[in-house]
Amino acid sequence: MNKLLDFGRKALFYVRVLSGYEERRIRSYRLQLEQRVQQAQARKAAINKEPEKIILSEVRRMVEEMQNLNKKLEETEAAIEDYFKPLDKEAEIIMKMQLQGEERTSEMMMKALEKQASLQQVEAEKNASMHKVDNSEANLDDSKLMEEEKGLTEMLKELQREVLLEKADAGSSDNMHQSDKSHINLNPASTTTSERS
Repeated sequence: MNKLLDFGRKALFYVRVLSGYEERRIRSYRLQLEQRVQQAQARKAAINKEPEKIILSEVRRMVEEMQNLNKKLEETEAAIEDYFKPLDKEAEIIMKMQLQGEERTSEMMMKALEKQASLQQVEAEKNASMHKVDNSEANLDDSKLMEEEKGLTEMLKELQREVLLEKADAGSSDNMHQSDKSHINLNPASTTTSERS
């Protein structure tokens, strides 16, 4: 009986092969396998693309956040500029006032220096004229001193003559010799030097 079953199976298989049924069945199975492989590859490609999509979506999200942050920064910068505009104007006014004050002080300093220089020049001229006057007065004083010295020397000479005459009247030669010595001691040059000292 088993043999009959095996023979029947083989006969059926041959009939199927000869009729083309088995070939069609193999092709359909092959097509199903190819479709499954294609689906698996598509799923694999989709799975492989998922990280790229995730990364791209993250990058897009980060770019959008950066753009939003840039917009906010620009808005805040504009607000800060608007807020500081009056302060900048006041600072410019203060700087201009300070520069004007410094220019005024420098002008005043220059005028004061010019006045001081002119006063020093006038004082120098006065000192020079006073020095000339002092020199002329010193020359006058020297001439007066010379005249006084001459007068004193003449008086001394007259006194010496009187002394000599008195001693000559006494008639002693010793006294005359002493008078000569006193005459030598009372030399006009020595008296003038003693007076000058």
